[in-house]
Amino acid sequence: MKTKLQLAFASIALAATTSFAQQQDPIVQEIVKEATENSQLKKLGHELLDVIGPRLVGSPQMELAHDWAVKTYAGWGISAENQQWGTWKGWERGITHIDLVEPRLRTLEGRQLAWSPSTSKKGVTAEAIILPEAKDSADFQSKLSMVKGKFVLMSFNEPTGRPDYNWEEWATEQSFEKMKKERTEAKNAWRARMKATGYSSRELPKILEKAGAEGIITLNWSSGFGVNKVFSAYTGNIPTVDLSLEDYGLVFRMAENGNKPELHIVATSKDLGEVPTFNTIASIEGSEKPKEYIVLSAHFDSWDGGTGATDNGTGTLVMMEAMRILKKVYPNPKRTIIAGHWGSEEQGLNGSRAFVKDHPEIVENIQAVFNQDNGTGRVVNLSGNGLVQAYDYLGEWLAAVPDSISKQIETHFPGMPGRGGSDYASFLAAGAPAFNLSSLSWSYWNYTWHTNRDTYDKIVWDDVQSNAILAAILAYKASEDADKSSREQRVLPLDSRTGEQMTWPEPRDATRRGGLD
Repeated sequence: MKTKLQLAFASIALAATTSFAQQQDPIVQEIVKEATENSQLKKLGHELLDVIGPRLVGSPQMELAHDWAVKTYAGWGISAENQQWGTWKGWERGITHIDLVEPRLRTLEGRQLAWSPSTSKKGVTAEAIILPEAKDSADFQSKLSMVKGKFVLMSFNEPTGRPDYNWEEWATEQSFEKMKKERTEAKNAWRARMKATGYSSRELPKILEKAGAEGIITLNWSSGFGVNKVFSAYTGNIPTVDLSLEDYGLVFRMAENGNKPELHIVATSKDLGEVPTFNTIASIEGSEKPKEYIVLSAHFDSWDGGTGATDNGTGTLVMMEAMRILKKVYPNPKRTIIAGHWGSEEQGLNGSRAFVKDHPEIVENIQAVFNQDNGTGRVVNLSGNGLVQAYDYLGEWLAAVPDSISKQIETHFPGMPGRGGSDYASFLAAGAPAFNLSSLSWSYWNYTWHTNRDTYDKIVWDDVQSNAILAAILAYKASEDADKSSREQRVLPLDSRTGEQMTWPEPRDATRRGGLD
């Protein structure tokens, strides 16, 4: 057994060797210099997020983004193309304007949900009522006539608009515990009301629509000041709009107390029918092993409550900037370097699953996939994803990364295979060495993930620049490696829930035709 002193000397020697290697590698030096002195990140971010905007699959903005990426790559001398992998329901967001007109006037904060049917240009005026309460499904059927000609409030009314961290900071312990207890009781009561309808939350909007409702009103609070999750509508002919917590609560309390709130809603949109869906694939061809590949991976699509800045605009910018830098300072890589900008990740990793299915000749010759998705923060976590030898090659590649970046990254080897959550899982399931560059939160889950506040101003540019440097160096070192990366998979442990042997995730094909009845 080595002594602590011996281990300390070994650690010092390794650090010195790593530092020396970084100082002596001119390509690493040029990558860092280009990234810091000639960054294009803010320019790219403005063009993608402010000008093009959110990138909902099937929307004209998604198509514009694909074309913009191809044009941008061409301007850097990088070959890129849009590869169709399926079709989706085409839809374009229009104007949403929601007003309380009785018992007083107030313009409300809200928006129609993705793929919501449109109102007329003049809009719809109707009373808003709470989802009828029933003893059971039969009783609910008898009360369905109550919704005819009404807007239906279909979500739980949050009793407080203050996040728990705010209560924890300022409330007495007794008051905080009382609030949580009352909120839990109210949530349980609302769940019981929903269950008594006999329908799921996805089925119920169509039932209310069939019963003659004028529209559906929801609240999907993200447990932070001013933030809602914004997903998709489930109605076929009537609009579905989501209100802010503050305004949903106002309308809900008025309905609850017999004030008969009346709303005027204009929610225009265009149903564009069935439209093609794409991945944008850019590549720098390898000079010695062009049929072996490094993949820089980031999904291109987003939900459209905000502009998809941190999910996944930042991941997209990281990989585009890394490709730009590599083309400039490492234009003749040994292996081919691909940037994959995937469509429809948000609906089930569809773009990357389609690519894996359609390009087995690439997948079987992948040296490494580096994927970045979860927000604007600097990368702090890297797992071997269950690959036995990942420690050897990833460790070697990471050793070339500047200490200021690598020292913040916690590694886990061999780790467990990721089964979803982002596009690296599509490649890993097919046996390719695929790794997720997991980043710091920056309040991602509450404040920007799929919310109305996921916008340009939430980007932390220093962290994004750090990630672009990391991705570029990892791609460079993976390209230069004399050996092909091992794909040996670990023996997985027993599942603690079932007691059975866990198995490696299986590859799945994409949903090739989505959002269409």
